Amino acid sequence: MDAALRAGIALYNAGQYRVAHDAWEHPWIGMSDADEHKDFLQGLIQFTVAIHHATVDNEAGARNLAEKAPTYLDGYGDAFAGVDLAPVRRYLAALREDPSVVGRRDPPTLTRHGEAVELGDLDFDGTILAADAIAETEDDEELIEQAIEYAQDDLEAGDEGSQFVTFLFDYVRQPDAREIICQRLSEHVDRRAARDDDVSGLFK
Repeated sequence: MDAALRAGIALYNAGQYRVAHDAWEHPWIGMSDADEHKDFLQGLIQFTVAIHHATVDNEAGARNLAEKAPTYLDGYGDAFAGVDLAPVRRYLAALREDPSVVGRRDPPTLTRHGEAVELGDLDFDGTILAADAIAETEDDEELIEQAIEYAQDDLEAGDEGSQFVTFLFDYVRQPDAREIICQRLSEHVDRRAARDDDVSGLFK
């Protein structure tokens, strides 16, 4: 939960509102109704999707979610799980009044325990969650899933300098270079797959 929350906040603060929704949705789907975090995440999800709608001029969608989101955040006070909710509620009120406010006033920065979490602040667990969410919108899912598997295998084997780990951090932190990163990552994935096939073939 902690890694997913930080990943979503970092993506949101990077202006990737639609992607932040995906990072929060994965843990939310598996939560029981009794989990104290479920409505909290639902409120954040609707908040960031409302902003996304506003940025693409879907005023009806923005207003609809800006009306629903506060009902999920009721009862959580000014902060929950370290997240400052007062700016969230204020911006939701502004979106309900006029979704075009998004063009005049930037959405608030989300903070956790007073920290404005950025993509460069994410650890490995947060980075792979962010990478997975980004890949869903960039059509890179298969490549990133394989890279995550290899990175985790390498770390379990004690390889702290794994190139797959480096590529995943770069994929998340360098959006302008994402295309070339994917090209190079694809080459490494292909080589690793071929090597694994060669090894497995020895035992047949």
